[in-house]
Amino acid sequence: MAETKLKFAVVLLSLANVSSKYTPDWASLDSRITPGWYDDAKIGIFIHWGVFSVPSFSSEVFWESWKSAKILDLPILSFHEYLGNCSSCNEFMKRNYKPGFTYQEFASKFSAEFFRPTDWADLFERAGARYVILTSKHCDGYTLFPSKSSFGWNSLDVGPGRDLVLELGTTLRNQTSLRFGLYYCLYEPFHPLWMKDKANQFKTDDFIEGKVLPNLREIVESYAPDILWTDGEWEASSQYWKSTQFLAWLFNESKVKEFVVINDRWGNETRGRHGGIWTGGDRLNPGFVLPHKWENCMTLDKLSWGYRRNANLDDYLSPQELITTLVETVSCGGNLLVNVGPTKDGIIDIIQQERLLEMGEWLKINGPAIYGSAPWREAQNDTVTKGVWYTSNKETVFAFLTFWPGKTVQLGSVNYNADLTIGMLGYGGKLLYEPSSPGIKVHLPKLEGTRSKYVWTLTISKPCDINKIK
Repeated sequence: MAETKLKFAVVLLSLANVSSKYTPDWASLDSRITPGWYDDAKIGIFIHWGVFSVPSFSSEVFWESWKSAKILDLPILSFHEYLGNCSSCNEFMKRNYKPGFTYQEFASKFSAEFFRPTDWADLFERAGARYVILTSKHCDGYTLFPSKSSFGWNSLDVGPGRDLVLELGTTLRNQTSLRFGLYYCLYEPFHPLWMKDKANQFKTDDFIEGKVLPNLREIVESYAPDILWTDGEWEASSQYWKSTQFLAWLFNESKVKEFVVINDRWGNETRGRHGGIWTGGDRLNPGFVLPHKWENCMTLDKLSWGYRRNANLDDYLSPQELITTLVETVSCGGNLLVNVGPTKDGIIDIIQQERLLEMGEWLKINGPAIYGSAPWREAQNDTVTKGVWYTSNKETVFAFLTFWPGKTVQLGSVNYNADLTIGMLGYGGKLLYEPSSPGIKVHLPKLEGTRSKYVWTLTISKPCDINKIK
């Protein structure tokens, strides 16, 4: 009898496994639930690094901007105009490099000589991040790993002579608890096979079969990313990219099938509709809860994802702006992916380090209102006082004050109840409050008596269900 029961259990398990197989169509693939670790994490670090870090001018799509400017024969700009104008890359090259200089010649200067993955890991951990995503390949086609389909155009063959993906991934996994993900740009505007497929109106697939699919399988099988973050999908449909076929393999057969998180950039019709987490058109920050898990991928440098030597101080988000963006994002159910652009040498410059560390110091105090939290079902931002945002957990509602209001603050979204307990993260005492139509008025401590900076977090709880505070 016991043997019969065991066989029956094995059959049931086998049937369950068969029924959980994903088929290569969006209806099936979209039924997969995003692994729970991602929603709890809340904060990630994005790293845009590559050959474009050598000219470090204009943006990470320098080659495309430069070559397009040459093709269009844009007019020569004045010195001050060209310093900040994306279309000025052609003029920048004329002023600073010999005639006939090619983008590929920059690769030998991509040295990564000061890249110490332990330093990066320590910085990201101190910043309060829970996952890291590195550009394995951007649209120039150069890979930060020794790719079989990018022979002679990768970080082992030209430039650092190192497998940068392996070094950072191994360090993060061995020395921290941070998850490790990889960014991969699907298209390469000047790759001959891409240009051929595009000229054929994407009725041929030489670029997909010769470059994209081999690359994607390489990074999954070699580095087992916790996140696979694709981009550069916008010129062709998911049918051309063979996205559903690849994702069916990823979810059914790959070594990362149980824990990998993907985004929604798999074809020109998929953003906000298919795939995994929604990312919008970058810097997604809707101000309300979306019906799907989403991510705000954004940059410390407001004008570029890659490092820019000519960036000004005002081009960077201030700590206040960064932390306000964080609380707005998490209050509405999103994760924040904060981008840094290292130098060609492998250094994350001081101002970007400072911004990350300021965020980390803030999270040491206010982290309980961020990690593992959920949007408060009654309100995301306050109905009366602008600049107040809410999250919650099972015991507490958190109200973020993105400015210091003075002696009191009115919370219009919180109904008065005599049993409330109100405090502030980074302040030891309880806070007095009183009814105020609508909501309540909270009496705040003196600013110098609080430990937080930039954004202050009130804690609101009572013995019964916190969702009945409203």
